[in-house]
Amino acid sequence: MDATFRDDLAFLRKHTDVIVLSDEQGTAQVALAPVLQGRVMTSTAEGDSGRSLGWINRERIASGQARPHINVFGGEDRFWMGPEGGQYSIFFAKGAPFDLAHWFVPEALDKWPFQTLSHTRERAQFAADFALTNYSDTRFEVHIEREIRLLSRESAWQSLGLPALPNIALIAFESNNKLVNAGWEPWRKETGLLSIWIAGMFKASPAATIVVPIQPGPQSELGVAVTSDYFGAVPADRLKVTENTVLLRADANFRSKIGINPKRSCGKLGSYDTRQRVLTLVQFTQPPGVHDYVSSLWKLQDDPYSGDASNGYNDGPPAPGATPFGPFYELETSSPAAALAPGGSLNHTHRTIHLTGPESGLDTVARAVLGVSVTQIATALPLK
Repeated sequence: MDATFRDDLAFLRKHTDVIVLSDEQGTAQVALAPVLQGRVMTSTAEGDSGRSLGWINRERIASGQARPHINVFGGEDRFWMGPEGGQYSIFFAKGAPFDLAHWFVPEALDKWPFQTLSHTRERAQFAADFALTNYSDTRFEVHIEREIRLLSRESAWQSLGLPALPNIALIAFESNNKLVNAGWEPWRKETGLLSIWIAGMFKASPAATIVVPIQPGPQSELGVAVTSDYFGAVPADRLKVTENTVLLRADANFRSKIGINPKRSCGKLGSYDTRQRVLTLVQFTQPPGVHDYVSSLWKLQDDPYSGDASNGYNDGPPAPGATPFGPFYELETSSPAAALAPGGSLNHTHRTIHLTGPESGLDTVARAVLGVSVTQIATALPLK
């Protein structure tokens, strides 16, 4: 039985400070953890007794023990930064091999708290200052501002371009993230650039599928439809690519990742769990005509600014017999590469919307936003 929002909130409050955003009725609620970089831990569309929609790693949080490579606490919207791999990586030390043993999440993005600046019933603001050094020994002085905002039902339906549908429970929130060059030197492509990277972790299921709409067109103009070889080839029964859509199984049984470049990206992605009847949608800001995105492939790169605007990740054992990080799956979005002068800034907004209710209503939303029906999602990668 899935935990209720009340259950997860009580657990979180045993281990850390929590800020809860809520509508006036207490139906739509969001739980934030300032000490965990101001991340959204979980949310509900149906009040305290409703389903808790984010994935929370209770064992990791309760242990109180920090791990060296990554602390997988969970959460629906966490602040990260790129690039992950390549000669400008901030996850690998200079000269280190690009493998899991030498991969370390920067402590500022994993262990350090963000400062709470203010919060009201519907929004909370956080900030942080830290330094990062990349694989090429470039040092960055960074200032971060982050605001989490609960959206009204009306605003959420407007963002979907649909009238409110009856009997559909909905929760919508967004993070507005600002990256500032707080140093004295400009950030230049020749020595490496940073990006804002937001990832949401959700509950994996044999019936869950990640769905990413893509722009159709020739590869010569738009690039590959999807990058899927981050951790080796993805078997055909786990990945389906059509002219307009990429679908990835989200069962946390096979470690795999997909990436959509900015020319293919439609500024949105989502997932659907056919058993739980939960449709999750993510929308994000993507500046038109901007194509320089940092690449996070784990290798030295010929073009380190040919990266992805969005990603989907399915957890699984990183090697035969190894323990998975989760189990969870992720919906991720990124800003363009930040070529910032001293004092310059870049913003990135990442919006999450969960909908639950009758399949007919969810089908209407899936068709309008993702371009596919819930039946097409359910049958694209049939359950074994």
